Amino acid sequence: MSTTGNGPEANGPELPSQIDTSVAHSARVWNYWLGGKDNFPADRAAGDAYRGKYPLIETFAQESRDFLRRTVTYLARDAGIRQFLDVGAGLPTANNTHEVAQRIAPDSRIVYVDHDPLVLLHVHALLTSTPEGATAYVEADMRDTDAVLAGAAKTLDLTQPVALVISDVLGHIVDWDDALSLVRRLVERLPSGSYLSLSHSTASDDAHRAVQDEYNASGAIPYIFREPEVTVAFFDGLEMVEPGMVSWPNWRPDANTGTTTDRAGWGAVARIP
Repeated sequence: MSTTGNGPEANGPELPSQIDTSVAHSARVWNYWLGGKDNFPADRAAGDAYRGKYPLIETFAQESRDFLRRTVTYLARDAGIRQFLDVGAGLPTANNTHEVAQRIAPDSRIVYVDHDPLVLLHVHALLTSTPEGATAYVEADMRDTDAVLAGAAKTLDLTQPVALVISDVLGHIVDWDDALSLVRRLVERLPSGSYLSLSHSTASDDAHRAVQDEYNASGAIPYIFREPEVTVAFFDGLEMVEPGMVSWPNWRPDANTGTTTDRAGWGAVARIP
């Protein structure tokens, strides 16, 4: 991806009226930190301000993305999963779920879910597919689990195992009970032999928490840090895959895995019995 930061306003499609480019948007700031091009001056300014006060944030973003790459690799290669439901997919960058899965198993079928109008604008990047597989997109709020699953059922066979992928987005649901209920409603509707791959950010240290609190107060969509002792509850009743709930770099690291921090984010993969 380009790191020039020209943004979609430079030469991309016309923006829908509901996109406010004057206020930083967390998905676009994240896209900026990952070296993407789907961001605007307000996003880059917010990203630069955050990074100026906490330089490790870009490394954390990369670690989160690499956790997604490794977990999808495990699910496709080792667990034999061929169907993926990526909820709260965000803006496309490198190593999107369908790219990782279809490199291993070209017949994989992937459904992305999001309701951000900017994601919809760039959805073509998430809809490329091998001839043997399929990718699709459901425009829905992830909290509307009936709409999510009804949309997914148009592409996926929900009587067969599915990997539910929730990659570091649940911090945007401020109420803990709402976030926990969302995950449980989705998990309960998936068949035995399905999997949950889920990650969530936490504060690396007090300085990190202070910068995030300042960002949340800026008018941008907030992200709520939660400790792993709390977020492990997402996996209650499921069969954890080794090594269990760990920090991002410690989940089955490979030659491309960094080891900068043990605190910025945690995640796990678990089988639905």
